[in-house]
Amino acid sequence: MIKRKAINAIMKKFGDKKAIVIKGARQVGKTTLLKTMFESDDSALFLNGDEPDVQNIFENATSTLLKQILGNKKNIIIDEAQRIKNIGLKLKLITDSIPDVKLFVSGSSSLDLSNKINEPLTGRKWEYMMHPLSFGEMVEHHGLLDEKRLIEHRLVFGYYPEIVTNAGSEKEILKQLSDSYLYKDIFMWEQVKKPEKLVKLLQALAYQIGSQVSYTELSRLCGLDIKTVERYILLLEQCFVIFRLSSFSRNLRNELKFSKKIYFYDNGIRNSLIADFSLARTRRDIGGLWENFLVSERKKKNDYDEKWCNSWFWRTVEQKEIDYLEEADGKISAFEFKWNENAKYKIPKQFRDAYPDVLQKTISPNNVEDFLL
Repeated sequence: MIKRKAINAIMKKFGDKKAIVIKGARQVGKTTLLKTMFESDDSALFLNGDEPDVQNIFENATSTLLKQILGNKKNIIIDEAQRIKNIGLKLKLITDSIPDVKLFVSGSSSLDLSNKINEPLTGRKWEYMMHPLSFGEMVEHHGLLDEKRLIEHRLVFGYYPEIVTNAGSEKEILKQLSDSYLYKDIFMWEQVKKPEKLVKLLQALAYQIGSQVSYTELSRLCGLDIKTVERYILLLEQCFVIFRLSSFSRNLRNELKFSKKIYFYDNGIRNSLIADFSLARTRRDIGGLWENFLVSERKKKNDYDEKWCNSWFWRTVEQKEIDYLEEADGKISAFEFKWNENAKYKIPKQFRDAYPDVLQKTISPNNVEDFLL
């Protein structure tokens, strides 16, 4: 399935000489996207960093050798670039010495890729985050009405491309994703010495979506020291499995200032970790599933729309809360997420008094398009 939103975002930067770096989790479709973009382009050269001969090409490459290898190709695509030794320096060599070439680089883990290219390519690259399929992309594919009808299915099985295109095989595919691809980059990192504890940490996080996360509690649940918990969570973020949301605090003394929530990039991966694929409408965790879905889908939308904004949740010591806040161009919007469209909700008076100009909205399945399109 073609990811038009991702392609459109990348196409905007075709005209300059900077490299385009595409990051994202395994199996979200980075390779498919690049092949789709260049499948009929005779001026494109596709190189797979997983292949030993490609790695050997770059091992002792000089600008002269690279010019010979690239020939008259104008678009150079390097997939799984983090597998190539000193890839950042090689990319810098290409951008500096072969000015007519446009580089497209992809990688499944920011652990290796960012570390290897950030300094050499400073000022020479555009970075894009690629996600699983999104609500907006599926609306473009088969219309708003059909996608809204499938929301309960998406809450359980998520948006990985292989899941969306293989109806009836969702459980088996998600098990493979969570057992194999999800951890491949993580377990290759030498500092992960207790992979079973990492899986236990992920399961603990899966049970806490929509709730504040305590590293102390996670440490106790998983049998890890707090520093290891912090390191593993950072590692999981860098491999695009989870992401954090901080608490908002500016005016009120009783606002929580250092709290965190942790969300999964994909609901299906979250549910596979706890082996629960029961129907959405029957689940006790439907509120958390709905919140995780909306926050992760909003993140996709903002990334693809290139909307630069800050995001938080808000909570006080007395447990007054707002699910999601967003600030863009100096304006703050407050959103409360309710699975039950008939549920009544009012923004807490403390918040309204402290931040009177904030825009307020409740998001339910009935008006989800207002938040995600």
